[in-house]
Order: sequence, then structure tokens, then C-alpha cells
Amino acid sequence: MSRRHSAEKREINPDPKFGDLVVTKFMNAIMLHGKKSVAENIVYGAFDAVQAKAKAEPIAIFHQALDNVAPHVEVRSRRVGGATYQVPVDVRPERRQALAIRWLIAAARKRNETTMIDRLSGELMDASNNRGSAVKKREDTHKMADANRAFSHYRW
Repeated sequence: MSRRHSAEKREINPDPKFGDLVVTKFMNAIMLHGKKSVAENIVYGAFDAVQAKAKAEPIAIFHQALDNVAPHVEVRSRRVGGATYQVPVDVRPERRQALAIRWLIAAARKRNETTMIDRLSGELMDASNNRGSAVKKREDTHKMADANRAFSHYRW
């Protein structure tokens, strides 16, 4: 990691269908081997499936799912005098969003439906209702931070 200056953020364009930057970030995270059109078909197909199942606006459900999965605190390892402590720290908003996107996609990939569209739509529905493995990951992270609250004075 460079000590001189932090890397500048790249400008990304909003997605063509909904005009939402977060959906573009989500699409880019789903994309494998530079296949943007495949990722686009997966995300939009999942949104259509969510709209058919929930009879609600898919963007609202997507944002609700992201909010339910995003962690508020996490633990970072801190070495003090030969011992390593798990120190709970607050999560920055950009990292909260990135973690939520990453956890949602990982949970969707682990599901056992046949297509990625079905997996992603199911995980989005579960996450918007505070269920599913992505929400469980957030709960586990919060539990870990709560268990290590005694070391919070080692924050830096």
C-alpha cells in the first residue's frame, strides 16, 4: 500500500435501466471474466423475479436487502505487546456497502437453486425480510464485535 496518497475513486456510470449507481456496483461485483452483459442479464432477471414474487418495486427491495446485510461494527486484529486482540471498530459507509454487496453475492452463489437468477432473487428476498445467510453473516460479525467489546480501548 502506498504511503504517499490514497488511490482516487474511479467514476462509474449509473446502470441503464434504473439509473442507480449501487446497482452498477452490484453488477460489477457479480461480473466474472469481464462479461458485463451476462452480469446485467443476471441482475435484471433477478429484479424481474423479485418483482413477480413480491409485487413491489425491485429497487426498493434491493436497497432494503443491502441495508439489512450491511454491518455497523466489525473486528480488526490489533497486535499489542506480543498478543493479538480482536478490536471492534465502526465500519465506514463505503466499506459497509462493499461488504453488503460481497456478502449478498457470496450467499447467493452458495444457494442450491438451479440458475444464478433464482439464487440471487431468493437471497435478495430473504435479505429484505431479515433472513438468509447474508444476514446471518452480519449477525455473526456483530456478535463477534460484541464479544470483544472489552478490547475496544485498543482502538486506533
